[in-house]
Amino acid sequence: MQVILLERVSKLGQMGEVVDVKPGYARNFLLPQGKALSASKANIEAFEGRKAQLEADNLETKKEAEALSAKLDGQQFIVIRSASDSGALYGSVTTRDAADVATAEGFTVDRKQVILRNPIKDLGLHDVTIVLHPEVEATIQLNVARSPEEAELQAAGKSIQELAAEEEAAAEFEISELFDDLGSAANDDDMDEPAESKEDETKE
Repeated sequence: MQVILLERVSKLGQMGEVVDVKPGYARNFLLPQGKALSASKANIEAFEGRKAQLEADNLETKKEAEALSAKLDGQQFIVIRSASDSGALYGSVTTRDAADVATAEGFTVDRKQVILRNPIKDLGLHDVTIVLHPEVEATIQLNVARSPEEAELQAAGKSIQELAAEEEAAAEFEISELFDDLGSAANDDDMDEPAESKEDETKE
């Protein structure tokens, strides 16, 4: 099916181009979202009449998107989730989660604008793409952690594996310290016993 694009569509073409697409893609995505029109003679003529206005509108929305991108790009947002000791999430972080945390911080982001290159199923830092305009994108980072404290450590560059290793080392140190204390106490008892025996012998 041939359509004429009303805006730039990634991997498809620029505004004004007539392209071949699958009918389902046109009916379910391009046409209802106002990104294209079926390439009939009447629609092509109508587009030519509106082209200058569409280009002006596109330029305006592009400028707005670029202004937002300048503020949003590189931002890090914390997402608190439950996870196993190995760092695997109980569930996954979705496009809605990414949009919600960005919006909560004062940025207007819709989940349809969020692109997850890979599913987020582990604790850690994850880069996420936000499509603000057909020609403008921003990259944000989601800091997925079990607590704000853990998120702070991850932001400082420590991985969940390093944090787990440190916790394990700290626990082992505490145990060894405990055994050292017990050992010292036992030695003190041993040293006290002969003194008591000598006192008993003197009394006899």
